[in-house]
Amino acid sequence: MAEDRGNFETAIASALSADARAALLVNGRRFARDRVPGDAPRLTLGHTQVVDWARGSADGSEHVLTLHVHGAGGSKAATFEVMDRVSALLDDALLPFDNGNLLRLKLQFAKARQEPDATDYHGILRFSATRQPLA
Repeated sequence: MAEDRGNFETAIASALSADARAALLVNGRRFARDRVPGDAPRLTLGHTQVVDWARGSADGSEHVLTLHVHGAGGSKAATFEVMDRVSALLDDALLPFDNGNLLRLKLQFAKARQEPDATDYHGILRFSATRQPLA
């Protein structure tokens, strides 16, 4: 399942990095799989989880991915703008995966809040994805 998690993260990173508008919203920075130092804007991968629900000869798994969003200047409006773009790109998306499979993503929830010890807004997007055969 660790291999699945890495492939899952790669599929998400490819989809986000390929979008010019999403890159503009985070000042041309690429999607980061880990915490990056510095100020906003940034889009980073948080908690990931893979749940194997294979039964007998049926193969399958559900993936859960959390993205952390910090918009330009730490403002609420900029954070929401990045969240909206990422949601538009990933919600209901079918992404190429490994071994002829696809990932179907669904947005589970989105929230933004001002951090208690900071002045910037922090957006959180959680997606679930199921691995599906290509054909």
